Amino acid sequence: MTISIATWNINSVRLRLKLVETLLREQKPDVLCLQEIKCREAEFPSSAFRAAGYEHIAINGQKGYHGVAIISKIPFASIEKRGFCDMNDARHIAVELEHKVSRKPVHIHNFYIPAGGDIPDPAANPKFDHKLRFMDEFEQWIREEKIASGNSVLVGDLNIAPLEEDVWNHKAMLKIVSHTPVEVEKMKAALKAGPWHDAMRMRIPETEKLYTWWSYRAADWESSNRGRRLDHIWLSAPLAPLLEDISVLKQARGWEKPSDHVPVIAALRS
Repeated sequence: MTISIATWNINSVRLRLKLVETLLREQKPDVLCLQEIKCREAEFPSSAFRAAGYEHIAINGQKGYHGVAIISKIPFASIEKRGFCDMNDARHIAVELEHKVSRKPVHIHNFYIPAGGDIPDPAANPKFDHKLRFMDEFEQWIREEKIASGNSVLVGDLNIAPLEEDVWNHKAMLKIVSHTPVEVEKMKAALKAGPWHDAMRMRIPETEKLYTWWSYRAADWESSNRGRRLDHIWLSAPLAPLLEDISVLKQARGWEKPSDHVPVIAALRS
């Protein structure tokens, strides 16, 4: 028996509802974590997801920007939201599933970490400063609250590509927000604070190129293949040995009116 958990930055859930319904119909994940839903809770298309068999829904939304949600076939024992950097910009939602692994509940944390703008200088770019402060608080929260001490999964658009093979050109990207050394070091600190296991790289060697995002700016994204791995699934130590499979649905980038991100799905022995 397995439990499957998917993550996808959908870049407007209402605009791309048909794409999400296609994913649910074809892949049938038990849990789907969405980022950049870009709507308030009252505007979220809950009825469509319930009709598809996903009756349990947790939302942290806001008008027009950001926003995260978790939809699930499995009931929730609890729902939690946390603000970072003294802001309430809808970047985190967490649930405890009414589903136990090794007699312990499973907690899922869904994040949309700030993108950081275009200039990798916190003095010149308030968005980059916000991202760095967010990452510092993120790491401190993981460490002090012992977030990864139990059966925990952390997923989402973390907006950092940490490894050389997570970007199309390591040297060219060193001064590009999402792959700068300062961002990479802060992500490494957050991983170590868990400690977390990078589920994607548990199954796909670090020597292989691996992307989950391709810019809309590319005239032919597939041929140029200038991607980045911005979307992640992290597993706590108790869950890491239970990872059975990981899938990156690159084909979703070619769907009609796609998100610039693609879904990632992890399957765990239950």
